[in-house]
Amino acid sequence: MSSRAHATAQHEPAGVEIHARNVKFDWSNTPLEWIPGQPVASDIISILHLILPEGERWFCEVYNEALPFVKDEDLARTMRGFIGQEAMHAESHDKAVGEFLEARGLDTAPILRQFEYIFRKMLAPRSQHSDKAKYNDMVQRLWLIAAVEHYTAILGVFALNNAWDEYGVDPTMADICRWHGAEEVEHRSVAHDVATYFDPSYLHRCRAMIIGVVFLVLALHRCAGFMVRSDSTYDYSYPRLWWEFLKGSHRNILPKLRMVVKFTLIYFKPSFDPASIGSTAQAVAYLATSPAARAAEA
Repeated sequence: MSSRAHATAQHEPAGVEIHARNVKFDWSNTPLEWIPGQPVASDIISILHLILPEGERWFCEVYNEALPFVKDEDLARTMRGFIGQEAMHAESHDKAVGEFLEARGLDTAPILRQFEYIFRKMLAPRSQHSDKAKYNDMVQRLWLIAAVEHYTAILGVFALNNAWDEYGVDPTMADICRWHGAEEVEHRSVAHDVATYFDPSYLHRCRAMIIGVVFLVLALHRCAGFMVRSDSTYDYSYPRLWWEFLKGSHRNILPKLRMVVKFTLIYFKPSFDPASIGSTAQAVAYLATSPAARAAEA
């Protein structure tokens, strides 16, 4: 944890209400190389616009499916706030695809169709013959959401503690990443709490994480390949791309692999608590200063 994250973590606010913020972003002046002099780092972060929208809409669908079974009104209210935030995340990144990536000449349709198939077909509710089987299928999807949300929280911590500002980062891209990251940290316990409410099985938690890791590695690799092939501003070999990634992580403009591995292993601890990752105080502090979030609250 960085020094500023550690400082805010000592004063965690209580009773933070999860709610959506109706943000808007102007992409007219954002270049593809939005971290100047760092084309690979820029492209690697930009792939989140491709991966996230379908996944976040899927989160909302599964939670709407689960809500009628929740008898705890506090948890149900938190779930509704989570749904609102995830729906706004999906909408914001969708607009970035069209107004940022496609407006700069990238044909995103082929890669987007792949994610549509994954989330709308492969991860859709299965046709089951009994209500119990349908319920169990839903519970397994809730645990998969919890596993993926563990990584969005990790990315949220990175977004709030990176060194982009030292490299003259584009303010719009920085704000969408930090706004989104702050909300991921803000609601980082929700998916785990929901999955545990339905099924506290440690085995199911671990199984979902293994599936989630495989999916995320393949998805990130696939999208990274798409971005570097689509970006005509450079032509690096595969080893050179990995070298650029490692340099970017060393400069703290990309997530460090050792950090990702560390927090992945922490998830497998039986006593794992999502609140141990990141700082709600830091997240709320950024949301109070985010240009997009402030405009939405005005």
